[in-house]
Amino acid sequence: MKLTCLQENLAKGISIVGRAVSTRAVLPVLSNILLATEEGRLKLAATDLSTSITCWIGAKVEEDGEITIPARLLSDFVSTLPSAQIQMELVTRTKSLHLKCAQFEADIHGIDAQDFPLIPSDVDDHKIGIPPSVLRQMIEQVTLAAAPADEGRLVLTGTLAEFRESELTMVAADGFRLSLRKAQLEEAVPEPLYVIIPARALRELARVSVEEEEPVEIIVTPNRNQVLFRLSNIEIISQLIEGKFPDYNQIIPTSYGTRVLINTHDLMRAVRIAVLFSRDVANIVRLEIIPGPDEEAGRLIVESAAEVGQNVGELEATVEGEQMEIAFNGRYMIDMLNVIGTEQVILEATNPSRPGILKPVGDDNLVYVIMPMHIKK
Repeated sequence: MKLTCLQENLAKGISIVGRAVSTRAVLPVLSNILLATEEGRLKLAATDLSTSITCWIGAKVEEDGEITIPARLLSDFVSTLPSAQIQMELVTRTKSLHLKCAQFEADIHGIDAQDFPLIPSDVDDHKIGIPPSVLRQMIEQVTLAAAPADEGRLVLTGTLAEFRESELTMVAADGFRLSLRKAQLEEAVPEPLYVIIPARALRELARVSVEEEEPVEIIVTPNRNQVLFRLSNIEIISQLIEGKFPDYNQIIPTSYGTRVLINTHDLMRAVRIAVLFSRDVANIVRLEIIPGPDEEAGRLIVESAAEVGQNVGELEATVEGEQMEIAFNGRYMIDMLNVIGTEQVILEATNPSRPGILKPVGDDNLVYVIMPMHIKK
């Protein structure tokens, strides 16, 4: 292998695939990044066996070849180099990669590319296209409700993706909150499709698709155990999560006793302040909803109390229904309000012991469900 490429392009490519490098590798090669020439470009790939990321960058290729190089050393070395051309040459006898950039040279010992796990990229079943900006927003708004990776129930660490006719529905839930977002697909799918995608893989997809302009292709393998996301110069392949996702339709309330319409920024600020005082008591924030004399007036009192002190904030709101006191985890509310995307937000509640709903005004495609917390009298 012998080629030349730009330092900034190589550094960017390494940063894209580097997130898939295994941090607790059983096999030494999983701590490496694959470098290979392919159709006049340089291919970079990394995998932890559950998620694989492949990226192609422009290069002037003189000789074909492939090798795997320790990811951390390669990343640190390349990112420190000046912005100039990098010459790379594989020394087959010693299985090392010689790199030269400006006045700097290095030889990095690698592992034979034959030991690197095969990453299938010739999957070409039915493609589902969706604009990258829409997909990124969906991921941002939904995956916040997925459970941490070490959660006992594996299905809750993923995001349910339902493809039905011309609509994609994404749902995530961790037992304390649920997020649901719908979006239109570019064309109808031939048959309904339901898969659970690891939230981590979706977050990586959102990260690498920032500069993407063409629709992202989503391909689920025929045996339903992998999903491929294909961008212009990047591919992400993820194992799907097996299991049955909770029936979210049973979780989302269909009616309310009290409804509040309020400015999103004002509510966010009030909850942020309240959480400062409730960090040591599970971030409990109490909401007192008070209707006004007519439908155009009302108040929402946001308060919290702990040993460190207490806080009260009073906001103007449009209130419909009965007066109510209900408490939520303020951190969960902040997460949701951060990505809700509209100037005004609706809060709906049935009673203090039932889940509440947050949703943007004028957008029926996004719904957040949040479980209440017990209020000590």
